[in-house]
This record gives sequence, structure tokens and C-alpha cells, in this order.
Amino acid sequence: MTNTALLRPATFGVEAVVDELVEIRRGMAALQAREAAVLARAVEVVRAQEDVPGPSEVRDVPLRSMAAQLGVALRVSDRTVQRQLSDAVVLTERFPGTWAALAAGEVSGAHVRVIVEAGLPIDDHDARAVFEEAAVEVARRETPGRLRPAVRVLAARLHPLPLAERHAAAARGRGVWVRDLDDGMAELIATLPAHLAHGIRDRLDRYARRAIDARGGAGAGGDAAVEAMLLDEPTVHDTRGVDEVRADVFADLLLTGHATPEVSNASTPEGEAIVAHVQVTLPAMTALGHDTTPAELTGRAPIDTATALRLAGTASGWDRVLTHPVTGTVLAVDRYRPSDQLKRALRVRDEHCRFPGCRIPVRRCDIDHTTAREHDGPTELGNLAHLCRRHHTLKHHSAWRVRQTPDGILHWTSPTGRHYPDRPARTLVFMPDVGPDRGGVIDEFPAPF
Repeated sequence: MTNTALLRPATFGVEAVVDELVEIRRGMAALQAREAAVLARAVEVVRAQEDVPGPSEVRDVPLRSMAAQLGVALRVSDRTVQRQLSDAVVLTERFPGTWAALAAGEVSGAHVRVIVEAGLPIDDHDARAVFEEAAVEVARRETPGRLRPAVRVLAARLHPLPLAERHAAAARGRGVWVRDLDDGMAELIATLPAHLAHGIRDRLDRYARRAIDARGGAGAGGDAAVEAMLLDEPTVHDTRGVDEVRADVFADLLLTGHATPEVSNASTPEGEAIVAHVQVTLPAMTALGHDTTPAELTGRAPIDTATALRLAGTASGWDRVLTHPVTGTVLAVDRYRPSDQLKRALRVRDEHCRFPGCRIPVRRCDIDHTTAREHDGPTELGNLAHLCRRHHTLKHHSAWRVRQTPDGILHWTSPTGRHYPDRPARTLVFMPDVGPDRGGVIDEFPAPF
């Protein structure tokens, strides 16, 4: 019988609901940390048993037995439990700071997985400790989705092998696979260098949106708005969502070499090229050969210097990003032949929608005046930010409020008065200094050239 009292908060006020959910999530994180500690203790018991002399082929029997006992008791596969035992040891022994933040309810299990996955390749204890401190600090204020690219870049800088070496080794594993699904469907899976994979996705997205615009006009509200429009419009015969159009264009490009009107339903002439776009951030000293700080596929992952230089060499123009030497805040963006300089500065600074946790890329966002123009808000860098249509609408038609400080941080206030700062993506990337003169101090790393 369901206890309905557990399904209702003590009061129906929004503040009470938020408080209760925050407290529940904090408690869940603490329980996950406690579970990891107990699993790690189980491994300690196993290690004591493995020290007993015996044939090598049975040395792992105590671990298997422990996993089997826990699996039966928890009604979970013993193989799953054995993997959880390993994960618990890695977390508690190699990432103690992350485990402590989980126990305190400051981060979630999802944050922990992102940090551990990115930090595992760092073998040096001191370097990993610096990585972990910076990563946990970002995790305390960002979603796992925003945390991932920041910690990947940091981990790449601390990895003992140069990125070019690791990229070359990883590229040898590229390939294409087909996995059969039910109902006559299959997945086509390709493992490619990151800049190529994101470029392919971008080109498909441009074809798909051109196709949807051609059949009746799509707003700037993103995929959900496009699909809702199609469902609400009975006169539209092509009711494919944007993902379906992307898939059809993908198949047609591979099979015929172009997206034909018959498949993509686009009015674009076949000879009119739709090219892909990727954004690369390349440190100036790296470009000049004076540093090894890796370039970055902006907001995604680090890429090797050779690829970044090749892309930069074919770019129609470069943006020079001038940043604060300590905080990494974008101060200005310029070109030798400036055009739409303010928009370029905003794109570099923001990278995505600036509502906390949102990662809709800037190319699909509106530029919003933080203080509205009708309230004398100036059209300048310190009063503009990218917001996706969903959060742009939320800002103007709800009790959410936002102000912007000179360092580009948006300070959001919820209808119940809670404060949520959203920092520019560039300032989420930390440069550790583990030299003897610095004693492991962590500085925020200025955005590269």
C-alpha cells in the first residue's frame, strides 16, 4: 500500500518543494558515498584473503565470492557487483576529494562519473590531486554536461603523453560498424576524430533546418518547437521531425553524394553547397610553437595541435581573444578587418545558452539584453548574453530575474529568491601549476588565442 504522505511535500509552497528536493538529492549523494565506502571495505576484506598462498588460478576466487554474496543479497548480477567494487576502490583511493564532496552532498553521482572518467588517465598523484581539486570546484556549481568539456581539457593538459601522440594512437581505432535493431532498423556507428564528427553533425543540421524552413518556416525555438509546430499544423504534409530529416539527409549524402529534394524535401539546389562549421580555440603560444597547451574543439574536447593549425590555415578569418590574465574572463575580441565585432565577442565568451545548466549552442540562441533596452539597457558586451528561445522566454515572462557583472557572470534569481551564478564557459577551464615554487596552487587559466 502506497504511503501517500511520502508523495506530498509538507507544504505546497514552491520554496518548500525546492528545499525538500535539494535535501533529498543531498541525502542521496551522501548514501552513494557511504555505499562506495562499504564496497571499498569489502575489497579490503578480499585483499586480506588474497594474501594467503595458493595457486595463481584461484587468487581471484575471494573477489568472485564476495561479488557473488553481495549480488545474491542485493538481487544484482555478481558481474555488476564486481564492477561496482572496482569503481568504489578507484573513487575512494584515487579520488578522495571527489568522494568527500559526494559524501557532503555537494556533487552528484553523475558529477563523480564525469570527474573519474576524465581523471583516470592521469597517473601522477600530485597532478591528479590538482586536477581533482579544480574539477570538484567546477562540479559544485555546474551540471555534469557543462562539467565534462571543462575537465576533459584540464585532464588533457595534465596527461603525461602529448595530445598529438594520444590522438594518433586513438585515430588508428577509427572505423564504422552496423548494429542491427528490432523492426527492420539498424544503427550505423562511426568512430572519427572529434572535429570531423562534429563537422558532419553540423552539416546535417544545416541541411535539415533548411529543409524544414522550406516547407513552411520554423521558428528559432529549437527541435521541440519545430516538432510541435509540425504536429499543430494540419496543412503540412511532411511531418518529419528534425532528427528524422537529419537521418534521411545523412543516408542520402552517403548513398548519392548530395541531399536530393526527393529525400530531404529541401528547395536548396543540389549545386549549392552547405558546409560544416566547427569552432576551434588555439592558444597563441601553441600556434607559434612555444608551448604545448592543447587546442580545443570549443565546448567539446581538446584536439591535437596539427589538426587545429590545419583548420586555422583554411579558416576565412581568425578572432583574437583578449582575456584577463587571472580569471580568464573575455575582455575583447577583434580582427584586422572587424565585422560584427560585438557578436563575435559574445559567441566566444558564451559558447552556449547562459541559463544555468543549458548547453544549447550560441548559433541556436538569441542575443538578449540583460537589462532591457526599454529600461535604458546599453547594447554592449556587459549587458548582452546568449539565451536559447526557451530560457529567453522564461526570462521575460516569469518571475526569474538576472543581472550581469563586468566579468560576464550572469546572476540568476529564481522566483523564490534562490541565487544561481552562471559563469562564462572560458572561465571553467583551469590551468594547474604544480611546480615547486607554487606548491600546487590552482589558477584560472586565461582563454587561449
